[in-house]
Amino acid sequence: MENQNSKKGKMEIAPELLDKMDAYWRATNYLSVGQIYLRDNPLMRQPLKAEHIKPMLLGHWGTTPGQNFIYVHLNRIIKKYDLNMLYVSGPGHGGPALVGSTYLEGTYSEIYPAISQDEEGLRKLFTQFSFPGGIPSHVSPECPGSIHEGGELGYSLSHAFGAAFDNPDLIVSCVVGDGEAETGPLATAWHSNKFLNPVMDGTVLPILHLNGYKIANPTILARIGHTELEQLFLGYGWKPYFIEGDDPMTMHRKMAELLDQVIEEIKTIKENAAQGSATERPQWPMIILKSPKGWTGPKFVDGLPVENHFRSHQVPLPDAASNPEHLKQLEDWFKSYRPEEFFDEQGLLLRELADLAPEGERRMGANPHANGGLLLKDLHMPDFRKYGLDVSLRGKMGNGDTRVLGEFARDIIKLNRSQRNFRIFGPDETLSNRLNSVFEATSRQWEAETMDTDELLEKDGRVVEMLSEHQCEGWLEGYLLTGRHGLFNCYEAFIHIIDSMFNQHAKWLKVTAELPWRRKIASLNILLASHVWRQDHNGFTHQDPGFLDVVMNKKAEIIRVYLPPDANCLLSVMDHCFRSKHYVNVVVAGKHPAPQWLPMEEAVIHCAKGIGIWTWASNDNGTEPDVVMACAGDVPTLETLAAVSILREKLPDLKIRVVNVVDLMKLQTDTAHPHGLTDADFDMLFTKTKPVIFAFHGYPWLVHRLTYNRTNHVNFHVRGYKEEGTITTAFDMTVLNDMDRFHLVQDVLDRLPNLGDEVAYLKQEMQDKLIEHKYYIRKNGLDMPEIRNWKWKN
Repeated sequence: MENQNSKKGKMEIAPELLDKMDAYWRATNYLSVGQIYLRDNPLMRQPLKAEHIKPMLLGHWGTTPGQNFIYVHLNRIIKKYDLNMLYVSGPGHGGPALVGSTYLEGTYSEIYPAISQDEEGLRKLFTQFSFPGGIPSHVSPECPGSIHEGGELGYSLSHAFGAAFDNPDLIVSCVVGDGEAETGPLATAWHSNKFLNPVMDGTVLPILHLNGYKIANPTILARIGHTELEQLFLGYGWKPYFIEGDDPMTMHRKMAELLDQVIEEIKTIKENAAQGSATERPQWPMIILKSPKGWTGPKFVDGLPVENHFRSHQVPLPDAASNPEHLKQLEDWFKSYRPEEFFDEQGLLLRELADLAPEGERRMGANPHANGGLLLKDLHMPDFRKYGLDVSLRGKMGNGDTRVLGEFARDIIKLNRSQRNFRIFGPDETLSNRLNSVFEATSRQWEAETMDTDELLEKDGRVVEMLSEHQCEGWLEGYLLTGRHGLFNCYEAFIHIIDSMFNQHAKWLKVTAELPWRRKIASLNILLASHVWRQDHNGFTHQDPGFLDVVMNKKAEIIRVYLPPDANCLLSVMDHCFRSKHYVNVVVAGKHPAPQWLPMEEAVIHCAKGIGIWTWASNDNGTEPDVVMACAGDVPTLETLAAVSILREKLPDLKIRVVNVVDLMKLQTDTAHPHGLTDADFDMLFTKTKPVIFAFHGYPWLVHRLTYNRTNHVNFHVRGYKEEGTITTAFDMTVLNDMDRFHLVQDVLDRLPNLGDEVAYLKQEMQDKLIEHKYYIRKNGLDMPEIRNWKWKN
């Protein structure tokens, strides 16, 4: 029961309700301690014995009681205001809190019927936690209501904003740990409020949980003082509210009153924006909750402080099974929660307390946005073929492959504007990556101040840009996890900034693919442009194709890497990627004018196969080749074909087979990757005994790694990036890394000793060309005319 206090203008919470909420909180704390310690005696109806305790104690207690406290209070406002709310748990290991809370509200048992709402279910709930064959100690994909993996320290607020985009009635409550708040991504994420449209997007309610300590050190934000902390968040554009204390009932009253005030403010902001009466960017409320780390746990262990100290971070009594004094202290800790006041004889939460939780999909553990595949709708897709380039002459110059893709993406935006389920994210590089045409359909979303001279900014844009790869990746992940589609475009060299974020998302996809109740979500599509071979103008710092190596470490069922050689292939690949589900698709494409090789229908067939012989560039039809010239990537393809043209002119009797690779996974065996070629098919393309000269977009050893167990691997000679670069010409980038046409020709000659002395003059000519090139670019500042004007002879 809640009463209106007319004098104060506040909603006063009835003491009986606060008492019930405190009992509910004690129940979740009890379940949390039980998960860390117990494998038996879940209701403490027997004296606690060593055999009731798990042999290995894992888990994190310190953040848990604060998160339980927040969850209980969010449940109340969900019921009171009929809110559509997600809970994002940012602190690294809050697993006991979220598992316990979703168990009490019933969602856990609905998904996992064996974890029933009785004493036996409690025993299983406790035993499975951080136990072989059980569940992890953090908020993992196995936990209902979760869209954020507990190992993703620093990304919670980014994910929360991604979830809020285009979900106008959704409130994402994001608990930010004060240790997590020290990470770069989280510190930057506070600026996400400059991108949230109060009419078309949802709300993010950050709750900064200041419990004072990390693993073994105090946290910065807990030690800078109230005034400085308040000024920090005012400077970020937030309206911070503080709540501090350690007395449970006082804190319950303060939190309940504060949440009522915050929700009313959020409603007012949304209503004013919808009515058009808001003229400035909203100052969204946030909460700074300061409570003791390890709240309600042991205050001292062996004379040393534990509660409100870093010693409560993990397991406060790590040797309870072998230390009688600690065993007694653990038993007292359990009993301090008075489980008889909230569980009945069967171990079921008392009905008067269970009624505190919301019902159905209003429960945070059952919110469909946390299982985004349930809400996912296919994109309306234009026919990518109509954007294709005319390739009546092979090698005809295009104006940039990503420029063509931009036209395709523009119309995807147009066709899906009413559904509001597609966005492009990028770190201020959408124009630089030549996706210019998308701005014919939309502008960038922007809620901060604007000036008359600004361009392409609006309050409801489909492009979201911030010069932080972390935010772009995190926003997109949150957007995908809640049932939408998107694209992240980035300079190739700087995608490494989000290596760990990609890593965690790939792990999330891997685990959720094995959970039948989790529905598949749209793929994470990463477009890498401004790539290594065309960063000659920016130099060494911008030259790095190594993200491909990182990607290849993940599970084969999840990962796809595409290296389309031209615009038509890029269109075909991206059409596939935008339609796909539950993958990470990494596509590398050039933005500068480049030769086009395949007419659209050939491109479609080639991309569907992922690898194939280019018969029009080969001359071995009907016989076995003398050499296989393989390539993967747009520039490697260009240099390979240029080398082939030299060889065919100078050595017309030489039998050459050209193999182009679009789908990098084709190089693996069919047992290692679903797209992999059988050994028989691989041998058919690359032969069993002939030399293979492979020009590759990335680091050469990746191809060796993918093909190490193939029959002919010993004859593979791979050219790629070998960490040589500077500010130079485009062609010189290939020369510096020995991947140019002149080196490739020499590679062929060196591996065909049967050609005899007739190749001596050709090899010397190639060496002379390299010297000529070196002097020419240093004198003229651009590549030789024969390089700039080279054309494939059809």
